[in-house]
Amino acid sequence: MTITLYGIPNCDTVKKARTWLDANGIDYRFHNFRKDGINEAMIREWMKTQPLDILLNKRGTTWRQLPDEVKDNMDEARAISLLVEHPAMIKRPVVVNGKNTLVGFKEQDFRSFFAL
Repeated sequence: MTITLYGIPNCDTVKKARTWLDANGIDYRFHNFRKDGINEAMIREWMKTQPLDILLNKRGTTWRQLPDEVKDNMDEARAISLLVEHPAMIKRPVVVNGKNTLVGFKEQDFRSFFAL
């Protein structure tokens, strides 16, 4: 089964996750949001195991720069559209292993996710 790590290469959290995967001998494919793109189908697939509010990074600059009117009237369809348009709004990294998805990097969560 192919493990895919989605993110942005210069993101510190993505760097930590990649370092952890390499140190633990876990093979993965890296998918750069900006270079390789992202689409609605991918986000909806991730949402089968991760809620939208976990995927949507409300701490980042892109979110904070949105007008309050947009943030205050956010629904699922609009949020997904924004994530496709602005992949930097996706909390990183997103790791997919088969039908399982993990968002963010915490070493203990990675150990559990990969059963180490």
